Amino acid sequence: MGIIGSTVKPFKATAFQAGKDFFEVTEKDLEGKWTVFFFYPADFTFVCPTELEDLGKQYDTLKGMDVEVYGVSTDTHFSHKAWHDTSDKIGKIQYPFLGDQLHTLSKNFNVLREEMGLADRATFVVDPDGVIQIMEITCEGVGRNAAELVRKIKAAQYVRANPGQVCPAAWEEGSETLAPSLDLVGKI
Repeated sequence: MGIIGSTVKPFKATAFQAGKDFFEVTEKDLEGKWTVFFFYPADFTFVCPTELEDLGKQYDTLKGMDVEVYGVSTDTHFSHKAWHDTSDKIGKIQYPFLGDQLHTLSKNFNVLREEMGLADRATFVVDPDGVIQIMEITCEGVGRNAAELVRKIKAAQYVRANPGQVCPAAWEEGSETLAPSLDLVGKI
């Protein structure tokens, strides 16, 4: 079975978030809201801080859309705190980071590189019912674009709120959508 349309499997992870004590996150914490799992290979690396910072710049926008964000790597929550405390880019980030040293999340989302013990550079968007609606996986050297992630989530939220409608390529909030029907076959 493909991962799109599947339900998030049970997990338990310890989180680090700026200004808070360490805390536990489970699949139960996802209920009723949109969630982003933003996997990256490792703390104290090169592309990772640039894309994590980029996502951090969109965090207030995402929170306003009722979306929670979790940065996830196979590092521990202690490593996440140390990186936050020593990096200018990571030190600005307000969303929580999950420690996945036991590889539970990386295996659940099928993004663990077993031979290295690291997660792929991967993004998953989960709807309020715990169903995976969006995924993106890039190679090690290619960072992601958080503005595009926000656009995709807006589209997914629109489709969920408007059954029978779909968002065409490059759809932006407020743009026209499509209502798939037999009449449209071969006319787009």
